[in-house]
Amino acid sequence: LLIDGNSIVFRAFFAMHSQIDKFTNQDGLHTAAIYGFKLMLDHVQESFHPDAALVAFDAGKVTFRTKMYGDYKGGRNKTPEELTEQLPYVRELVQKSGLHSYELPNYEADDIIGTLAKQADDAGYETLIVTGDRDLTQLASDHTTVAVTHKGVTETEHYTPAHVKEKLGITPTQIIDMKALMGDSSDNYPGVTKVGEKTAIKLVKQFGSVEGLYDHIDELKKSKMKEHLVDEEEIARQCKTLATILRDAPLEIGLQDLAYQGPQTE
Repeated sequence: LLIDGNSIVFRAFFAMHSQIDKFTNQDGLHTAAIYGFKLMLDHVQESFHPDAALVAFDAGKVTFRTKMYGDYKGGRNKTPEELTEQLPYVRELVQKSGLHSYELPNYEADDIIGTLAKQADDAGYETLIVTGDRDLTQLASDHTTVAVTHKGVTETEHYTPAHVKEKLGITPTQIIDMKALMGDSSDNYPGVTKVGEKTAIKLVKQFGSVEGLYDHIDELKKSKMKEHLVDEEEIARQCKTLATILRDAPLEIGLQDLAYQGPQTE
């Protein structure tokens, strides 16, 4: 079990936001994100009984991606104080629940999850990734399912290679190429001018990848879109790097460190 800590906390907080004043304790601490995170944990534990479990957190805003592209994730609103004050308690909840947690300076939680999911795939584990972020659907494989929350934190859509194929018509790893071409407004990288999701999927289906597209760019008919693709090749390739979750981040932990004994009630 691999949980995307930051995205689940954000999802829990904003799912409860309309009732934010109801979710406070007697000391005035806001508790919606803590409560929502615990709901998610209980829900996952009822249906999935992991031998190994980890919650990955972001170590900070500066990563190798922001060094590569200064505006990466730029323009996001500042994290509300009502949420920031809950984060230490979420981390304590994770620890007291018997779950391992980990963060890695210069990398995102996604890269920790991508690396451990690859290790788990190679070792023959069945893996469940729980996240509020569709970026991680690129990690779906025959043995890895990506559960993306919607309508709060307990309802999830399960992405397998078959579900990705049915929904988008491409493979999980081709989601990276799709995002490279169309960009990502939430992570704030541009993609290629005037290329939206439908066009990006069509190009990926036709050429297989960003690299395949540029190897055969001369085969495209003359059009404004072709001009943009030619002019912005460097941007497309950079966006592919930004969109790619690492599978080999330099972690100091491995599967052998993540044994899980079940809910720690006491």
